[in-house]
Amino acid sequence: MAFAADGLIEANDGTKSCAWHGGLPDYARYHDTEWGRPVADDIRLFEKICLEGFQSGLSWLTILRKRDNFRAAFDGFDFEKVAKYTDADITRLLADKGIVRHRGKIVSTINNARRALELRTEFGTLAAYFWSFEPKPEERPSPVTWAAIVANPTTPASVRISKDLKKRGWSFVGPTTIYAFAQAMGLVNDHVEGCKCRAEVEKARRAFKRPSRSG
Repeated sequence: MAFAADGLIEANDGTKSCAWHGGLPDYARYHDTEWGRPVADDIRLFEKICLEGFQSGLSWLTILRKRDNFRAAFDGFDFEKVAKYTDADITRLLADKGIVRHRGKIVSTINNARRALELRTEFGTLAAYFWSFEPKPEERPSPVTWAAIVANPTTPASVRISKDLKKRGWSFVGPTTIYAFAQAMGLVNDHVEGCKCRAEVEKARRAFKRPSRSG
């Protein structure tokens, strides 16, 4: 998809937003109501990091349109349940036409659920762990422009998170995947300057209480 130089798209009502949703109703709704808004719920965080892993090599729109199927297939991404999956579940998932049937990514999701339990034991919540990596303002582009985002598919923070997760045994968590995860769960606000959602998301981030470690 080709974008304007400023990375913005204008709607019929004259408002502008990040162009990557292309004006598609479901994609625009995801952009407007979910993407970049701070998340502290562990189940949703686990879902987001797993789906970003499934997205690797595909478009996010493909994953978004299969998200309900993924939720049904993986017990709503309740990682306590997913951690108990067996070979029979892998066979079941490989036969599920509603999801991305990639053995490596399916096995990775089960592995990561087990690692998530370990992380929760150590930190109290997954949220406390991930929010501890929130980048300092000086690590972020200012202003946040489309050019700055596309020029950097990884960030120092996404590299740090990726390295730490890999040391802990997680898989499909490369720095590019983790940057996409950070964008989606609100660890950073990458709604570009001029997007109607940028100020709103920034306000939500200011009001958001960062989870603290309790483990």
